[in-house]
Amino acid sequence: MKNIIYVIVLFTLFSCEDYLDKTDPNATTFVEFFNDEGDLSRVVYSSYRDVFTNNGSHQTNFYLKDGKSDNAYSRIQSHYHQNVGNGNFNSSSRDFLFYYELHMKHLGRLNTFIANVDVPYVEDESVRQRYKSILEALRFWHYFELTFRWGDVPFTLEPADLDTARQPATPKEEILDYLFSNYENIADRLPKQEYATDKYMFNHYSFKALVMRYALYNKRYALAAKLAKEIMDSQNYELHPVYADLFNYNASSNNNEFIMHYNRESYNGSTYTFRDLGPHFRTGNGQSYVVPLKSLVDSYWTLQGETIENSTLHSKREYELNPSLNRDPRYAASIMGHGDIFYGEEIDIFNENNPMYYEKERASSSGYWFKKFVDEADAFKGSGNMEYGLLRYAEVLLTYAEAKIMLNEVDGLAKSAINDVRRRAGLDMDYADVTLPSYGAYTNEQWIELIRNERRVELAGEGLRYDDIIRWEIADKVLNKPALGHTMEVNGELQSIKIEDRSFKPNNYLWPFHENTLRVNPGIKQNPGY
Repeated sequence: MKNIIYVIVLFTLFSCEDYLDKTDPNATTFVEFFNDEGDLSRVVYSSYRDVFTNNGSHQTNFYLKDGKSDNAYSRIQSHYHQNVGNGNFNSSSRDFLFYYELHMKHLGRLNTFIANVDVPYVEDESVRQRYKSILEALRFWHYFELTFRWGDVPFTLEPADLDTARQPATPKEEILDYLFSNYENIADRLPKQEYATDKYMFNHYSFKALVMRYALYNKRYALAAKLAKEIMDSQNYELHPVYADLFNYNASSNNNEFIMHYNRESYNGSTYTFRDLGPHFRTGNGQSYVVPLKSLVDSYWTLQGETIENSTLHSKREYELNPSLNRDPRYAASIMGHGDIFYGEEIDIFNENNPMYYEKERASSSGYWFKKFVDEADAFKGSGNMEYGLLRYAEVLLTYAEAKIMLNEVDGLAKSAINDVRRRAGLDMDYADVTLPSYGAYTNEQWIELIRNERRVELAGEGLRYDDIIRWEIADKVLNKPALGHTMEVNGELQSIKIEDRSFKPNNYLWPFHENTLRVNPGIKQNPGY
């Protein structure tokens, strides 16, 4: 296995400088910095915050990532979601240099910290082993992301030097084989119960949940089902009774559904979801950075669990004109738009004197906003203190069901998992229960359509849709269409707000390596088509 890493960032050890500041201002060597349990804690914290829980980063915040997909539109080009969503990128786009360097910089740090983990003094050796295991788990996370985005990438588990930095990249499958063969060793060294504090740090089951996600992403369905069932059998987690409350202050910090946490301990500051996602309104805070599209709105099936095209109660035209009509309750919990009530006032996207007029810069170009993570309690504030779930128990249930469907093994537990998610959502289970005779003749293709849509509406706005359309290899279908918004009737015809044209080329399933990356490391080969 080749030891390789990106040469420019090879020795960039400290990216969160304020947090890694040693109390001794005269420290000049690594050993002087890395010498006690507090140092271990700081590097673990910064390794999460800088990449995965940076509350101020528009490029990496999970709740903005749907802007890369057919779920949403991102209005600020420099946030790097817009160009990916509309296909306006190439190998010179800085988006990909930013993401690639971010991962490689932290892998350089992690390899150094792990190699020197025995240096700091700690009174309890079990603490050292826990921190070491968390750092190793974070290293896995980076490689999962790198291989999913770029395919073959540099791979090393040791601190690299200039002699090893320019060797060829390691094949993706070789890296994945290593990761999926060695995750248990790390998981078994982590405590099985969630921490009373620092909940964001990996424990046994939260790390297994992460591995489960990427096993599904990489079509290792048997492993994904196995891990999902282990988490289900642990009985450590459960669906929160009220879906909508997970995404506001009612339950965001008080539920047993979040498995991977993005809480105040992981970012040590304020949150900005109201500012980033909410309407401009009269508070002045809302920026509407990422807003839902018609494609997502139309994906919410009926209360009875039918597509809006196949509903026997209303026509597709009626559903398009009135998205709240007889719809899956997750729609009202997740999205708001024209005619809905926000902070006691009716939203009017066509009133030019209203700050929510759809053509104003800070309004929604689609006429819709995400309701998830936009709590009215934050309306007159510059920030908030909401907590988020980076991975929820609902995803575990849907992963088990999807993995079994893809294995063509739709068993009773898979159906029960779907039913649990639908029942909690508030669907009419007299019709939406997938154990009913009406579902008995379903083909595998019909089960695939059902589970993919169930996942889309359950996890809408939580940053997973782009990953899904990439791994399902449907991005060339769903992103080669205009981005549309609110639909209205004009002279008897349906018209939808058009935001932009989009395109997705067959080679876009992998991201390009930036030209600078190729110049620095000639051992890396550019992905096809760039």
